[in-house]
Amino acid sequence: MDLSGVYPALTTPFAADGSVSVADIKHNIGRYNSTGLAGYVAMGSTGESVLLSHVEWETVLIAVKEAAAPGMRLIAGTGAESTAETIEKTKRAAHLGYEVALVKTPHYYKPVYKPEVLIAHYQRVADASPIPVLLYSVPVFTGITLEAPEIGTLAQHPNIAGIKDSSGHVLRVVETIARVPADFQILVGAPPTLLPSMVVGARGGILALASALPEMCVALFNASRRGEMDKARALQQSLLTASTAIVSEAGIAGIKFAMDQRGYRGGIPRLPIPPAAESAKQRILEMLATLEPVAARA
Repeated sequence: MDLSGVYPALTTPFAADGSVSVADIKHNIGRYNSTGLAGYVAMGSTGESVLLSHVEWETVLIAVKEAAAPGMRLIAGTGAESTAETIEKTKRAAHLGYEVALVKTPHYYKPVYKPEVLIAHYQRVADASPIPVLLYSVPVFTGITLEAPEIGTLAQHPNIAGIKDSSGHVLRVVETIARVPADFQILVGAPPTLLPSMVVGARGGILALASALPEMCVALFNASRRGEMDKARALQQSLLTASTAIVSEAGIAGIKFAMDQRGYRGGIPRLPIPPAAESAKQRILEMLATLEPVAARA
């Protein structure tokens, strides 16, 4: 299974009454279908998965599956705090038609999650999973980083296909590549590291920013693949500026606000995440105004 390409870390739109808006999910997917994305990642961190009930989690997965164009790779976030629940959610995602499970590290009982504990957790999940597993290291949210030695061990499992590395450090990608088989696939989660990570061997990215600027993220991936490095570097610089204003400074609320400006259905986050501040909105509007010509050329 080749996971190369750009995937948006999908947001979850909410209706006026606070419920998950299936109509808005399908609106977004309908527009994304023609942007060159490789597929969709539903119920990752950007999807506010930890704020949704299990029923809502399943509702999102079904809506994305129904709206996705044929051939789009479907990845479901199935990580939970317990090994048992992670396995249960992974099996359910497979039943719903998802092809890959994105499994974040458990993190609540941080002091006991030594490397050998995380390795055992992932091996048990992979043993039980009917679909390939993609490791997910996102220390900004969990406080736990999967390091190269444990990734190297887990890469030997036949049902662990790769990792989403959201550390934001290209050196960690380099260290991981040195320890894993050639068919182990690395996708990055930070737009500022997409181009340099691809240069050293990453296959692409799962990006929150691709929910608002899919065309530009795809254009960067394609330029890198074609060896058009001047174009790739220019796009990388533009995406760095966008990522800072939208993702780093304003978070999920900023991503959703930027989506609203570009014809997608973003809306506001679920409490306790606050809406974007007015100052953040103004910076995003100014940044989008400068990027529109770039996005059009992409």
